[in-house]
Amino acid sequence: MSLNIFQLLDLKKGFSLPLWVTGAAKSAVKKLLGFSFTDYELISIPHEKNTVEIKVHSAAILKGESYALAISFAESNLDLDLTQNLEIWTIASFKKSNVTNIESSSRINFIPGYGVGIDQNTSNICISTFAKEILYKNLLEYIPEGFNLNLEIIFPNGKFLAERTSNRSFGIVDGLSIIGTSAETYSSASQEQLNNAKLKLDEVISNNFCGTVIFVIGENGFHLAKSFNSNLPIVKVGNWIGPLLVDAAIKKIKTVILFGYHGKLIKLAGGIFHTHNHLADGRIETLVYLAIQEQVPLEIITLLSQANTVEDGFQIIEKFSIELAKRLWERLCNTIEQRSIQYVRRYFKTNMKIATVIFDRQREIRCLGNNAAEYKSSFTDN
Repeated sequence: MSLNIFQLLDLKKGFSLPLWVTGAAKSAVKKLLGFSFTDYELISIPHEKNTVEIKVHSAAILKGESYALAISFAESNLDLDLTQNLEIWTIASFKKSNVTNIESSSRINFIPGYGVGIDQNTSNICISTFAKEILYKNLLEYIPEGFNLNLEIIFPNGKFLAERTSNRSFGIVDGLSIIGTSAETYSSASQEQLNNAKLKLDEVISNNFCGTVIFVIGENGFHLAKSFNSNLPIVKVGNWIGPLLVDAAIKKIKTVILFGYHGKLIKLAGGIFHTHNHLADGRIETLVYLAIQEQVPLEIITLLSQANTVEDGFQIIEKFSIELAKRLWERLCNTIEQRSIQYVRRYFKTNMKIATVIFDRQREIRCLGNNAAEYKSSFTDN
């Protein structure tokens, strides 16, 4: 029996990065308190009754017994995941606190070590709410009264791996962010990811729905969308943009806002509606096509065809003409809107509106499609 690529990507499941960080952190804290080392830790999941067993590679006391180090290796079990087998170090130490009745959420100081991503504007560690919750849930009971916990997290290979992500596009520098919104991992190309997104869309519709929803692709886009003062509901669709747009039309949603970084959304302008990199790319080819439509000079189009990334391609055009680059960005957004509704109408007759909002590496609006102009204020009031 043969398997298609969607089935292959959906065969394996593991646990998300926050669980492996928590496993190492719990082991380090227990070692600091004098517990014997065990090669696994039982991790409690926030808002759930179950626990999961997380492997820990090693733990040791450091610096005159004032610090403890523990090491784990992430096992997402997703073949195409950059964090699969990621080495994780956590260094734990206690700091005496004179503050009484301190809030639980203030008793752990998360320190971004080497290879861990930070916000380029604030230098704060890039860590999701779920990651913090699971660390609090599993570590607070081990922190002695009158002390706080300093927890330094290190990804020895994180800085190198971050160069292969779009983190910098979302203002994350120096390494990998500690993201994840659930305990289990799902490939963004898996059928289960599609099913979960559909369920989330059902939940949105049943909760005082205003008729407009934001679709984002990954964790970075999700957290960026949440950072704006918009009351619009957000659904993370993974790479299943096309099928989710059709599902939205079937459910009679009035407007879907496609919110994201151009590296993914440009694929829609090229008619690619499952955006996983291992299924289809075509980004530079699509940019060249759009440039031809915008009547960019042939010598610039030749340079575009040799660009390594879409970002590099736009920089080439901007050096030639800022005004021409602006028109090309607008054509990109409008083409995404047009091709998206054409895709949906192949499967379902609908009057649903599709709007496009694209952000740049400075987390500012780079362009909006014609259908998105009325929503500009939703993404500018921080």
